[in-house]
Amino acid sequence: MSAHDACCKARGIWNLSSDRDVSTVGASGIGRRRSAAQADSSALYKAKRDEIAEAAIRIFNRKGLQGASITAVAEELGVDRASLYYYYSSKEALFDDVVRTVVERNLDFVKRIAASNISPRRKIRDLIVALMSSYGEHYPLFYIYIRENLSQVSDARSEWSTTMREINRQTTDAVTAIIEEGYADKSIRKIGDARVVAYGIFGLVGWTHRWFRPAESDVSAEEIGKIYAEMVLSGIEPPY
Repeated sequence: MSAHDACCKARGIWNLSSDRDVSTVGASGIGRRRSAAQADSSALYKAKRDEIAEAAIRIFNRKGLQGASITAVAEELGVDRASLYYYYSSKEALFDDVVRTVVERNLDFVKRIAASNISPRRKIRDLIVALMSSYGEHYPLFYIYIRENLSQVSDARSEWSTTMREINRQTTDAVTAIIEEGYADKSIRKIGDARVVAYGIFGLVGWTHRWFRPAESDVSAEEIGKIYAEMVLSGIEPPY
C-alpha cells in the first residue's frame, strides 16, 4: 500500500473491507459516508478522486461506457472495488465526472489559445487541431457526451448538467471571441455571425463521431484536425 493510500485508510477513506462485496457492506452506510465526503474539501480527498478519474479515463477509452465497470477501474488502480463506492455510486456517476474533467481541460487550452499573442488565423488553426486531437485521445468519451441532452438528464445529474452547460458556454464564448478578433483586424473575412461560425467549427469536429475510429483509421486525429483547419481557414480567408 502506498503512503497516500495508507493515509487515506487512516482517515477512513479506504476503510471498507477488501474481502467483502459492496452489497454486503450496506448501501445506506456507504451513501451516508459518500454524502459526507462530498462536503470534504481536503486536498487528500480531491487527489484520490482525481486519481480514480484518471484511471477511469483509461478504462473508458479501452472499453467504452458499456464495457466499463467500477471493478475494471478498481483493477486499474490495484485496489478493491468496494473502496471506489466511497467516491462514486456508479460507473455512470464516474463517467460524468471523467467527462467533466476532460471538458474542463479543453476549456483551459481554448482559453489559453484565445488569450495568446498569435494571430487569429493561427489561433483557429491551433484550436481545431487541439480540439480534434483531444477527441481522438479521449475516444469515445466526447462522442458519448455530445449525444447527451443536457436539458433532459435525471434529477440526480442536474448539477452535473448545469456545470457542463456553463463549460460549454465559456468554450463557445472563447472561440467566438477569436472569430470576432479576426473580423476586427480583417485577417478573417466577415462571413456572418461569429457565434454561428464557432458553432460550425464545433459541429465539424463533432460530426467525426459518425465515422472516426482511432484504432481503425488510417488518418490520425491530429491530421484530421489539420485538414479541417485548412478547410475552415480557406473558407474565411479575406480576398486579396
